Amino acid sequence: MTEDVPLRNPPPAFLGAGFAQFAAEQPLLASLVIGVGLVILAYVSFRLARILLVRLVNPLTERTRYRWDDALKGRTFFRRLSYVVPLIVIRAGLPYLPALQTTVLLERLLSVAMAIVVARAFAALVNAFGDVYAKGPNAAQRPIKGYLQVIVLVGYLLAAIVIIAIVVQRDPVVILTGIGAASAVLILVFQDTLLSLVAGMTITNNDLVRIGDWIEMPEFNADGDVVDIALNTVTIQNWDKTFTVIPTHKFLGHSFKNWRGMQASGGRRIKRSLLIDMSTVRFIDDEDVERLSRFALLRPYFADKRRDIAEWIEEHPAAAEDPVNSRRLTNLGTFRAYIGRYLQTRPDIAQDMTFLVRHLEPTPQGIPIEIYVFVSDVRWAVYEGVQADVFDHLLAILPEFDLKVFQSPSGADMRSLALPAPDDGGSAVSGPSAA
Repeated sequence: MTEDVPLRNPPPAFLGAGFAQFAAEQPLLASLVIGVGLVILAYVSFRLARILLVRLVNPLTERTRYRWDDALKGRTFFRRLSYVVPLIVIRAGLPYLPALQTTVLLERLLSVAMAIVVARAFAALVNAFGDVYAKGPNAAQRPIKGYLQVIVLVGYLLAAIVIIAIVVQRDPVVILTGIGAASAVLILVFQDTLLSLVAGMTITNNDLVRIGDWIEMPEFNADGDVVDIALNTVTIQNWDKTFTVIPTHKFLGHSFKNWRGMQASGGRRIKRSLLIDMSTVRFIDDEDVERLSRFALLRPYFADKRRDIAEWIEEHPAAAEDPVNSRRLTNLGTFRAYIGRYLQTRPDIAQDMTFLVRHLEPTPQGIPIEIYVFVSDVRWAVYEGVQADVFDHLLAILPEFDLKVFQSPSGADMRSLALPAPDDGGSAVSGPSAA
């Protein structure tokens, strides 16, 4: 009589002694039956997990007033998590397959699959937290997308270390020790990522750049609004609707202009000059004063100046001997006073911010009269419209003061100088033969 050899992987006890005897006599057929049952059980558990986590939990998220559950649904966190259940069922049933001589290889493969599923679910959880934070009041001022990407990257790295440890049957701590020994190579490989991480922390902590800021970086031809701040890149949508993607660490090595201060102040600066032809600058007499007094804006100015000059002449008797010894008004100074009073009457010019109408150093192109004021509306189109209106008016009113702006001679100017207008006798003839 032969003695039965015990099975390496006996079937579960709840199947009864009869099935155990059947498994001992027909291990391959018994393994097939148990395997099919295990697959069916795994599929049923997967469907139940989907029903519980996806079909029941997801509709509940729409009924709550909290945002985090909506974010978990949007990132398919529950769907990803449901894949863990069938893997656990199959791994738990592997030791009960009689025909399998060893289950180590399959257990490793299932453990690797579980590590991947858990890592993906963890990434969805972190991204869902980022979605919730992005809807908060501090999201634009303190973006954390770069930090979350680092956390997701670390999660995937840890999952990779666990997978390697499972495959080579080593302690994960040993794998980490080996990675520490190769840190110099890793730093070299991930140099840009580490630099971007440090730059992102500096940008966030110092509040240098926010989403929605208007940024100018001439080195990268970037001029527009920041639309995204990630771990490795900052995306800028330029005014021509193109996108410029700049490495985050470049913000520490290159200068850039942030227009946030202008937008927050509520005023946008006009800094532009009119180049006045210096040959047209002269004193004005009483007749000019009477003529310019037609401007209601200048009447208080002339009244104040006449009173000041009269008081000054009383203190300086020599002024009565000859006008050259007296204080006198100029057409350029009067025009400058008119500009100031004209700008004060405009409601779209901020009166509580820097307000200057000044002379700059004379140049070969004339004497610049600079207007340095702020428009009370920071919108680009409105600002450009106000600036154009101001200088349209000043250029049109300038001849009233007997002043001219400098303009480089054009071909038409040269032609008019070389060919003067014909006289009454016919065409004009120039040159020696005209006699």
